[in-house]
Amino acid sequence: MLKPFIGALVLLLLSACTTSTAPEVAPESVVETTPGSAQKSLQTAAASEETRMVAKLKEGYRRNPESSTILFWTDDERRYGFKNADQINFTRAISAGNSPLVLGSNPTDLTEVTYTIEGSEFALADFVSNSANIGLLVVQDGKVLYERYAPGNNRNSRWISFSVTKSLTSMLIGAAIKDGYINSVDDKVVDYLPRLRGSAYEEASIADVLHMASGVAWDETYADRNSDVAKAGGFNGIDLMNYLADLPNEAQPGTKFNYNSAETNLVGEILRSAIGNNAATYLTHKIWQPFGMESDANWALGGPGAGELGGCCISATLRDYARVGLFALADGQLADGTRVLPEGWMAQSIAPSQGYAGYGYLWWLWGDGAYSARGIFGQQILVDPKNDLVIALHSNAPAAVDTPYHQHIEAALAAIRRHLAK
Repeated sequence: MLKPFIGALVLLLLSACTTSTAPEVAPESVVETTPGSAQKSLQTAAASEETRMVAKLKEGYRRNPESSTILFWTDDERRYGFKNADQINFTRAISAGNSPLVLGSNPTDLTEVTYTIEGSEFALADFVSNSANIGLLVVQDGKVLYERYAPGNNRNSRWISFSVTKSLTSMLIGAAIKDGYINSVDDKVVDYLPRLRGSAYEEASIADVLHMASGVAWDETYADRNSDVAKAGGFNGIDLMNYLADLPNEAQPGTKFNYNSAETNLVGEILRSAIGNNAATYLTHKIWQPFGMESDANWALGGPGAGELGGCCISATLRDYARVGLFALADGQLADGTRVLPEGWMAQSIAPSQGYAGYGYLWWLWGDGAYSARGIFGQQILVDPKNDLVIALHSNAPAAVDTPYHQHIEAALAAIRRHLAK
């Protein structure tokens, strides 16, 4: 399937997980047992290690943010950083309201669902026992079928989303159009960001950038410290504008797909310029509270008091990841009928683009009507309208992309979809 690309950036993050298998949990609550003395000692030691690691990451980031890149963190650094982004990086709050959208309950044993990779058969139980899997939530017809968390995590754990965020930013562009801040996705980027006039972005439209088809040259090689993404994937504000303004054009806008993490941040710049507000506040009052997200979240900033990274790093609970998917399923309409997004916005967002049929407005397309918000290290929200199905995933893959675990994600999620097909 499609590879989960996402902008490498900035923060120093990660969360707690061990290699042991957590039991399947009841959909409305995480199964918890009273720990014995030995288990309590292990939990105390783990908490102490988490505190120490988070303090180390925070100190390193505050001392020199540009010296640290998530792409080259160790497994232990990721293990605690992804869960504690707001303690390490500069963030802005996304506040939940007082009326969360209640998820129904329909406990379903999916552990025996099987899938095949390179001739070998695996069960979903194998997938969730992988140390890279932090949380898996399956919601169908608005009811939680399956919910499982790795040790050290639960339904209240926030986890970094990486480029899953860009799909929310795309929806906020839709909200800004509905509110009249933006006329159309056919508007030129430079209409909102005049600093880019005279650059390779002169003729690119908002739709071109949403399609990752601006025509501007960009190297998204994660393993290369000298690539554009390694050098500028986390840039924001003036630094972002200055870097992008110097890049050459390599294709006509709209014709060539080229994944560009910086351009997802550019969409965030367009959004803030249009609405005259910060993105986290807009998200809070347009989607998070009205739709009924259950928990507070946070959004990484380019620096203290700076703008949000449009393409990266909202940290939220797994259940609220799933509610984002339900919001997309509802085409941006609230329970009372109020429209947050223009009618038909999601259909427009997931129409195949000219540059690449597997990509829409910052959404990855499965080719059969389903679509995903995806982030490096295995984050995902999969939306399957035909089956009224949302699958949400928190992960700590051993590398940003292209690991065996990523293969298992694609195969396991496809197997769940087949099993639950209507």
